[in-house]
Amino acid sequence: MTAACLYIVSTPIGNLGDISARALETLQSVELIAAEDTRHSARLLQHFGITTPMWALHDHNERAQADRIVQRLSEGANIALISDAGTPLISDPGFHLVRAVRHAGFRVVPVPGACALIAALSASGLPTDRFAFEGFVPAKNQARLQRLQAVAEDTRTLMFYESPHRLLETLRAMLEVFGPDRYLVLARELTKTFETIHGDSLGNLIEWVEADANQQKGEFVLLLQGAEPAVEGADLGTEERRVLSLLLEELSVKQASALAAKICSGKKKQFYQAALAMRADNDR
Repeated sequence: MTAACLYIVSTPIGNLGDISARALETLQSVELIAAEDTRHSARLLQHFGITTPMWALHDHNERAQADRIVQRLSEGANIALISDAGTPLISDPGFHLVRAVRHAGFRVVPVPGACALIAALSASGLPTDRFAFEGFVPAKNQARLQRLQAVAEDTRTLMFYESPHRLLETLRAMLEVFGPDRYLVLARELTKTFETIHGDSLGNLIEWVEADANQQKGEFVLLLQGAEPAVEGADLGTEERRVLSLLLEELSVKQASALAAKICSGKKKQFYQAALAMRADNDR
């Protein structure tokens, strides 16, 4: 560490063995650690024999502390940011600090490590090529339903964090919006003694959670299978599809779709995609 910078240090989400050697070296070497909860983080630091001083940085004081930390950086101090568990800023404080530090011209260096949402995704069996993290849904029911309805047609794997006292309310809201057959994986207490990763249809999973109070304890990642992609051409009307089908009997896909779009005053691309699908079905 030669130039003053802010290190974003990931800490374990449960199993202390998941902390990296680089994270330990960084926490031992910096002049100051900004921690979401100093009492909570003190136990982690004590376990590894780290005596670096800490400042509290949480939702209620982050903007004020950001100014103090930028000042310390300007004095040449290296500083680390940690959250209670996992990767800082992921549904945790730190955004305002990082923005202020970068705006002031200092380096921000990530020290990667544990992250509950990525750990859950890797073991869920759901598609990982495209996914979206929605964080915590709103506490009030109407706002919660609106948030879920906004992503109801998203084809990506959707991930949410949830706390134990709101778990059932959120699952029931998901049931209302997504229906009983949408597949969901519940990941609970990751890397801890009672780690659970269980997947089922929403209807069955809610019954399973309701029947076992133990499955309502801990911290949760909820991973929802994305919506089925819309079938190309499914939005064509019956008459439009009839016209297109008749034309395909005599013409190529390109010719039939162009003529059908002209006859029906529709979009060529829409008719072309529908024609491809219809031709593929006929060739099977």
